[in-house]
This record gives sequence, C-alpha cells and structure tokens, in this order.
Amino acid sequence: MASHRFYLCASSADAGLTTTSLGTARALDRRGIRVAFCKPISQRPVTEEDVDPSILFAEQLLSIKPPTPIDLAEAERYIRENKVDDLMERVVEMVESLCEKADVLVIEGLLSEESQTFKNRLNRDVARAIGGEILYVGRYGGDISHSFSATIEMAASVHGGISNPSVVGCIANRIPYGEGESEEPPADWADRIRREIASESKIFDKEGLDIVGCIPENPSLRAVRTRDVAEFLEAEVLFSGDQELRRVHSIDLCARHVTNLLHVLKPGSLILTPSDRDDVLMAVCLSAINKVPLAGLIITGKVPMHENVLELCRPGIAESQLPVLRVETESYQTASALSRISPHIPVDDIERMERAMDFVARHIDFDWFQRRISTEIETRISPAAFRHQLTRAARSVNRRIVLPEGEEPRTIAAAIACTTRSIARCVLLGRPDEVRRIAAAQGLTVPDGLDILDPAEISGRYLDPLLERRKHKGLTEKRAREELEDTVVLGTMMLALDEVDGLVSGAVHSSANTIRPALKLIKTKPDARLVSSVFFMCLQDQVLVYGDCAVNPDPSAEELADIAMQSATTSRQFGIEPRVALISYSTGSSGSGVDVEKVRKATEIARGMNPDFLLDGPLQYDAAAIPDVAQKKAPDSIIAGRANVFVFPDLNTGNTTYKAVQRSANLISIGPVLQGLRKPVNDLSRGALIDDIIYTIAVTAIQADENS
Repeated sequence: MASHRFYLCASSADAGLTTTSLGTARALDRRGIRVAFCKPISQRPVTEEDVDPSILFAEQLLSIKPPTPIDLAEAERYIRENKVDDLMERVVEMVESLCEKADVLVIEGLLSEESQTFKNRLNRDVARAIGGEILYVGRYGGDISHSFSATIEMAASVHGGISNPSVVGCIANRIPYGEGESEEPPADWADRIRREIASESKIFDKEGLDIVGCIPENPSLRAVRTRDVAEFLEAEVLFSGDQELRRVHSIDLCARHVTNLLHVLKPGSLILTPSDRDDVLMAVCLSAINKVPLAGLIITGKVPMHENVLELCRPGIAESQLPVLRVETESYQTASALSRISPHIPVDDIERMERAMDFVARHIDFDWFQRRISTEIETRISPAAFRHQLTRAARSVNRRIVLPEGEEPRTIAAAIACTTRSIARCVLLGRPDEVRRIAAAQGLTVPDGLDILDPAEISGRYLDPLLERRKHKGLTEKRAREELEDTVVLGTMMLALDEVDGLVSGAVHSSANTIRPALKLIKTKPDARLVSSVFFMCLQDQVLVYGDCAVNPDPSAEELADIAMQSATTSRQFGIEPRVALISYSTGSSGSGVDVEKVRKATEIARGMNPDFLLDGPLQYDAAAIPDVAQKKAPDSIIAGRANVFVFPDLNTGNTTYKAVQRSANLISIGPVLQGLRKPVNDLSRGALIDDIIYTIAVTAIQADENS
C-alpha cells in the first residue's frame, strides 16, 4: 500500500501546478520509485472525447493509466445537494485503486480562482479524505520573496495553517534567473534561494516545512507553436509551412523602415506587419531564405495586399517552410490579443510538456522526497477513507443481515441501497405489500435481491427452538408466541439458528429492546466478561473510537479493562491501529480518589491481558488527544497526545462526551457497535439517518466475517 501521498496545491493561479505535479512524478519515477499520478477532480468537463490534459500527459509521458477524474460540474452538484461525504468517498476510492500499484502517489489538486473560492474548500476536503502530505506550488518573484511566503501562508490557512502536520513543504516555481533561455543555475543556486526565502518569513522555522524544489524561470517553456497562434487568432493560413514545429519566442511588430527592423529578424521571432508593408514582407522572406528560423509572419489589417509581391516571395516562403498568416485586425490590436494567449500547454503539444516535465524534474529535491518516503508516517484514516473501507470490506464478505424494523422507511431505503451496492444481502422483516408501498412513497423500487419475510408467516417455525433455548427459565408456549411477535426477538432467533449472519435494529426500538434478546439468545463470547459498545467518531481528518458510551453504567476495574481490550480489538478489526487511552479526570499520578484508582487498576489489568496493544491511563482527555498538552502532563506516555481509542470510566462520562463532540463538531458517528457477543448484533440511534444505517449494516457484515 502506498503510504506516502503528496497532494500538490497551487498558492497562486500562475504557479504552474500541472507541470510541477507531473515533473515531480517524473523525478521520482526516474530514480526508481514506483509512482502513480492522480487528479481527483478536473476543472473541465470530462468525456470520452475530452480528456483532462494532466491525465493525457501522464498516460503518454509517464506510461501510467490514472483514473478518470470527476469533472468540476459534477463535484459542484454533490456540494449543492449537501453530499460532500459521498463525493469524498468517490475520491478515496479513486486514490485507493492506485495504492497497490505504487509506493508513492502524486496527486494534483484544483487550481484556485478568486471567483471560485469553493475550490479551496474542495482542496482541503480532498487532502483530508486521502490523508495527503500537502505541498504548495507557488511563483517566486525574486525581489518580492516575502510575497511568496505570504501566498504559501495564505494557502495553508485553508488546511488549518502552517502548524498542520500534513503541511510538509512547498515548491518555488518560475524563479527569475539570468537572461538567456538556456542558462542553467550553478550548483549552489537552489540553496541560496532557499536561504533567501527562509530569511523573509518565520513560517519556515516550523519543523517539517521545507522548500523541496527551486525551479528557475525558463521562457522557452512558454513558447507556443505557430499553429497555436493561428488557432487563437482564427487567422487565415496563407502558407502553413512548419507551423506545427516552429515556436514563438518573441513577438515583434514591424511598422518602421526595414533598415531599423533587421535586429528583430532572429530565430523564434513572430513578425507582425501591416498588409501594405511590402518591404517588410520581402525582408522577412530574404531572412527565411537565409536559414533564419523565424516563428512566422502575420500580415495584419484590411488593406489589400499586393498580389505580385506575394507571388514574388512565394518560392522563398515555400522553400524555407515559413508559416504566413493573415488577420484583419490592425497590428497593435493583434499584438495586444496575443498577449492574452493561454500559457497552458495544449493537450496535443507533447513535445513542450516533455521538456517542461524534464526541466521541473531536474530542479526537484529528490533527496528530500527520498528521506520523506523512507520515514514511516503515523497512519490516520480519514472519515471518507474509513467509510469507503467499510463498504469495500462488507462487499467482499457478502453477508446476510436481518433488519427487524422492516417497515420503517429509513431502514427500507438503507436495505435497498445495500442490496443495490452489494454491501450485504439484507432481509427485511415486514409485510411485503407494505414494504413495497413505503418504498414507492419514497420513489424507490425494491430490487429482486432484497428478501422480505412476513413475520406472521414465519414466526411459527421458531417456536420450538425458542422454547428449547429458554426452557431452563420456565418459558411457556404462550409466552414464547408473544415474544416472537416482537420482530427483534424473531430476527435474533434467525441469527441464533445461523439463518442470517448479523442483526441491525434500533431505528424505532430502544437500545435495551435490541440488546436484551441478544443477551438471552446469542450470549457473550467465552472470553468476554460483558457486552460493551464503541462509536466510530468521524472527525474532520481522522476517525476516533469511543467506548463504552451506550451499555455499561458503572463498570468495575476488571470490566473496564475488558472494555478497553474489546475496543482495541474492534479498532484493529476496522483498520485503525489502536492507541488506547483510559480516560479520567486526572492524569498519571497527579490525582487520587476512588474513580481515578479504578481507571489506574483497569490500566494495569488491561496491560496484562494483551501487552501487544499500546495503552495508557489514567489520562485526561486533553492529555490523551493533544500533543502540546501531552508534553506537559504526560511526557513519558507512549500514546498521550496521539490516542485514537478513548475508553471512558462510566456511561455518564462516555455518553455525555460522545454526544457533546458529535453535536458540537457536527460529525458523523457510527454506532453503537456492540462488542462481546458471539454473533454480531448492532444498535442504531433512533435519530439515525439512512447513511448511518447503511454503514452499521456494513460494520455488522464485517463483524460476521470475523466471527465465522
């Protein structure tokens, strides 16, 4: 799996983001790094006929096949419909598809424009979703280096500022150097530029914020083809000549006496002259015959040309392959228009992009990338990556999940979505006609693969098995029939008999109504003291695990240790390598009291149960979560400041904290996910959204596979 994902953002519109991104990929590729390239969102419509230039250049010049990007209009639709989470899941899926093919991903962000500030937010959301290490690309102005630093700092503010650990560096592009187009800076030039930039701003004092490339200005890379000029001006082509090959290095307006214009007749010069200047036309023709590789000649204005002069020049023009164009605008207007020709490299100008990529690659600090790649980074799974991981894993195990609340509208919609997306094989307990009516009312159609079982028709076959399981409790037949009228009990019996692999309930039932039948009929695992729960808290840039916030009111030290081990195991089961903090109102040995002692004892017990897990306690929440606080309160702790599994001392603390964080941060929480049962049963909040139910079904399917 590619552990390093470099997300390149432009700090200004003229930064040269595409060439720098592709050039960085080439620099790594040429030094033997397995590299992949991706542009998640395109700034232009993407169709089979209209491919994003970055993707096309990557295919042709890096010999790789990047995934097709999402076009900006489609991304805007997701935003308007308040479905940014769905958009980010698509981005994660796109990026994850490359992970097994490469050691490093180079990812090109969106080019921000003042009129479209939402692109900055999209860059931020994409970087968070994919867990990218952020590099800014900015234009450096030489004598205004403080402006470069300011643009980097402004760009970083969108991603949480320079202090964000994900902000790792910048690339200074188009740095003025020398006067000749082919001049290469001396070996120590880049180091001098780095010192110059760093001296202008304190932002580069931050550890981990480096200048990883200093790319000099190269005017030859901006040289468009004469053909590009013809298309831009919509000019009449009098002689096509070598217009596909010749490039414009300068534009020279020739309206003076020809003896004063000889100095402009040089290689790469595009000559503009009024149509009545026969002397200039003949001078240009003579220059071309004398092997001066001019870029071309543009004849301007509406005044008719002298055809005999043109005929006189025709053989020389043909022999020299000089491109000659004709426009009706005057020379000054034409020159003014040409100043606005796009600097972007056309998709069919492979030669120009090849040179640009090579030039960038030569000035990228490969040693910095090598060191960064060799450094193991602390994995943080973003919410979008976590949700994608859930659905992908659930799809691969193909489990059968029963939903006892089969006539509840959100549950029906979630079951239809899970069936359509092959997340799980869902079974709805409800009257088939009523389920279809409720689905139709939501504009949904029940797919063929979704099972609907009428509880009244099937409950009878579970009577004897229920009596057998509960005979030691004196359950009567009458009472058993009454219990089976409860669809949660009915679904739990299906699970107990292995007719389904898991159960999800709680959209209209209380937690007790969901859990109680499982405790009676499914029982706890042999090594579990109790049943507990966790919530997956999907913060902006990572997923945390909270336990137990739903089941146990006041666990003992032994039970709290068990909850910690269950929570760590669940965390690892879902791709989050656990760093477990047992939470208290006191950190380490700084406080005392019955509640603190319980957490301290639980920590000792838990360490003995499984020394493989990173675990510490008692820790205050801020000491567990925030590095700066951890350095002061728990400098010797192995997980303080970077905990991702938080075990609360009692239900009062856990439930209050989870709801406060969920509501204050307006985040998605998945759960409660139950732990300790022999087979997976999961509860829902009665305020659950359709997506909440979908992800809980996915979680249940994954748990079922682990239990098998």
